[in-house]
Amino acid sequence: MATIRKVSDLDVAGKRVFVRVDFNVPQNDKGEVTDDTRIRAALPTIRSLVERGARVILGSHLGRPKGKTPSLTMMPIAERLAELLSPQVAEIKLCDEVIGDGVRKVVSDLRDGEVALLENLRWEPGEEKNDEVLSKALASLAEVYVNDAFGTAHRAHCSTAGMVKYFPEGKRGAGFLMLREIEFLSRLTHKVERPFVVVIGGAKVSDKISVLTNLASVANSVLIGGAMANTFLAAQGKNLGKSKLEADKLQVAKNFLDRCTRDQVEVVLPIDLVVAPSLDSPEGRVVDVDAVPSDQMALDIGPASARMFAARIHEGKTVFWNGPLGLFEKKPFAAGTFAIARALAECPGTTVVGGGDSVAAITEAGVESKVSHVSTGGGASLQFVEGQTLPGIAALFESESAQ
Repeated sequence: MATIRKVSDLDVAGKRVFVRVDFNVPQNDKGEVTDDTRIRAALPTIRSLVERGARVILGSHLGRPKGKTPSLTMMPIAERLAELLSPQVAEIKLCDEVIGDGVRKVVSDLRDGEVALLENLRWEPGEEKNDEVLSKALASLAEVYVNDAFGTAHRAHCSTAGMVKYFPEGKRGAGFLMLREIEFLSRLTHKVERPFVVVIGGAKVSDKISVLTNLASVANSVLIGGAMANTFLAAQGKNLGKSKLEADKLQVAKNFLDRCTRDQVEVVLPIDLVVAPSLDSPEGRVVDVDAVPSDQMALDIGPASARMFAARIHEGKTVFWNGPLGLFEKKPFAAGTFAIARALAECPGTTVVGGGDSVAAITEAGVESKVSHVSTGGGASLQFVEGQTLPGIAALFESESAQ
């Protein structure tokens, strides 16, 4: 049986350790970090390595640069990281490139407990192409490899997959953040505590049908909101006025509903909606799902639906939520999403929020600390619970005999 070695079980004293982190953080027009959540999430792994005398080499991407893009430099991240690690680490040695003689000099000069940060990995075009030459060059910098970037684990890039094969069993492993992600997301598909309630929102059925189908095979209740609920309601014959829906996915939605009926999985759809003439409307009004005016569009679940969803969530021993229940970026259409965020916070069971806009909603609602686990990976968390093999995780596997 394949297993993954924990960072805490690796021999790192006096060794150069490459750590793939996810420092792809938002910045303002001045280049200042506006949300350091992802940097903070990597601190336990970095601190553990520093305390054990490792010579730490951090690598991350930032944004979507086209070659060397000065506006997407890691310098602001290095400055924020230095503040967070002080006084344990005196300075973060920022390299001015990803590979090259300058990088080798910085890395070779590292002493035990010191930390270097490579420039933006995506400055190198080969990173996203999983280029063999770049993979080998990155691997040559270190003696041990650690992946703590769950948010990029679904990408087969040099820093997440290509370079890993150059580290033998016993010389590669997962950081604490990665291990926590795997632990909590695995609870959704293996030996799940019941009742298991799944809440899925967002815009498109096409984006979520795979995760819906996979989770419905193990869930007791599936709650569907957001614009994608419109497609399911339309598949039941509801007239939703000008509401956004995917006409070409009506049969997909109907097939899903039929399958859930056959498998005795409860599907809960909204019973009332907040509608308005346009996305820019200053306010909405609540109508029954059977009474949407022809000149209106659904932009949030209604209060009766929110109460019904919350009741199901409160009953859950395990709850997974991904995707907003309405156009929550706009105040008139945010109530449904925030009601779900509060319901998760009040639920005594294991609650997992699966990345993306749901994380923003949980944070904005001020209840992030009351949820069991908030995933740092949007696409990665969805692919994981869909049952897909994530390249960044698969690359870490070892045979059980190697442990």
